[in-house]
Amino acid sequence: MPYLLGLDISTTGAKALLIDEQGAIVASHTTPQPISAPKPLWSEQNPADWWEGIAASIRAVLEKTGAAKEVAAIGLTGQMHGLVCLDAQGNVLRPAILWNDQRTQAECDQITETLGFSRLIQLTGNRALTGFTAPKVLWVRNHEPEVYSKIAHILLPKDYIRYCLTGDYAADLSDASGMLLLDVARRNWSEDVLKALNIPAAWMPQVYEGTGITGRVHETAAKATGLLAGTPVVAGGGDQAAQAVGVGAVKPGITALTVGTSGVVFAPLSSYAYEEEGRLHAFCHALPGQWHFMCVMLSAAGSLQWYRDTLAPDVEFGALVAEAAKVPPGSEGLQFMPYLTGERTPHPDPLARGAFIGLSVRHTRAHMTRAVLEGVAFGLRDSFELIKAKQAVEQVRVSGGGARSLLWRQIMANVLGSALTTVEETEGAAYGAALLAGIGAGVWTDVGAATAAIRLGETVTPDAPGSYEAAYQVYRSLYPTLKDTFGRLATLS
Repeated sequence: MPYLLGLDISTTGAKALLIDEQGAIVASHTTPQPISAPKPLWSEQNPADWWEGIAASIRAVLEKTGAAKEVAAIGLTGQMHGLVCLDAQGNVLRPAILWNDQRTQAECDQITETLGFSRLIQLTGNRALTGFTAPKVLWVRNHEPEVYSKIAHILLPKDYIRYCLTGDYAADLSDASGMLLLDVARRNWSEDVLKALNIPAAWMPQVYEGTGITGRVHETAAKATGLLAGTPVVAGGGDQAAQAVGVGAVKPGITALTVGTSGVVFAPLSSYAYEEEGRLHAFCHALPGQWHFMCVMLSAAGSLQWYRDTLAPDVEFGALVAEAAKVPPGSEGLQFMPYLTGERTPHPDPLARGAFIGLSVRHTRAHMTRAVLEGVAFGLRDSFELIKAKQAVEQVRVSGGGARSLLWRQIMANVLGSALTTVEETEGAAYGAALLAGIGAGVWTDVGAATAAIRLGETVTPDAPGSYEAAYQVYRSLYPTLKDTFGRLATLS
């Protein structure tokens, strides 16, 4: 029986997931990953930790199953937008700058001024945001010229693992779309953008469709992981594109909502399109010949995690949510702004900050908890409104840690005005990467066959239509009102 191995380099862990040809999970192991914030707004990791962690996870999975000889292919996924700088010998030159790093606003302004706002969006599908890769490259050039002078290759996080496995410099198109260096419509590197930013084209990895085979495991990696040398490695996808494959968001109309640390709305497209103001991300899908819109709010379930860790560290999440269930919709006039780490959709503002608005002596911890749940739902509705202006949303498939709460799913269904269907498979991006590997290796003939095993769970429908409309309109007014205040507060920290 052939097995497929999905590898996921997330911000918090290095996961290896093994599935069989029926799509059933055989084994999974995650090695925690350290993260560093050496300065305000900075977020970095050591690529050597990724490789050590993923090798350990692979060995653990193979030891559990003894399946090394049956692994038909390996698919890769991971956190998007990170910058790995390598010299001509493939050595890492500095810690990787991550997706949630916010140091590059000046470089974003430089990119926009150089290319022009409209032309940048037409070419890349996106505006220049601090999380993307291109501004990080310019930051290294502006602030670390000694490092910059040694660069021969730049890679994304999962593609550094590919390099360690195969020795090849390669990337898939969905992840490459998030670098702000790809001509997303043409599905290749943008000569215009690279030339305008003076980034050598020779630094860029070769790009592949997500199901394409990019190389094979070499002897050194085989010894480190327990895999067989020669095992094919498939391109895979950025974490959100792979997650979408893993939940079956593989055709227009089926929208994926992921409520993890961040909140992501993913809407497949059959042809390239972009949002003129750049409020929607327009990327290539991990599937050949498809694109997608994506919206990202930086602190979704992360908002609840922060709230619990900071204000109620000794209380279980279940107990907090149970309290919130007793509070009426709208939290009696209390609102929460979930911009704890800045925001991307629909407000691309690294200086945006979280806030409780409307606190009074009548409000209790239960009100505050419910306000957090509702504030995240309001932020997600902002994203859905943008997507609905471009195409119909026929079904919403919801996953992620935040989706485990029935109360939160019901709040989101009422706020969004849409039914939400859970997906029984909870392994997310790694599962999608394994499915892509299976398609690339010929275990499945196409994406339809690969995703046939995905099992849908419970559907929650709106039970109080319109109950949040007034509160949502108040929420929409808060960011425009406080935007300048956030900027002034930033000068104080």
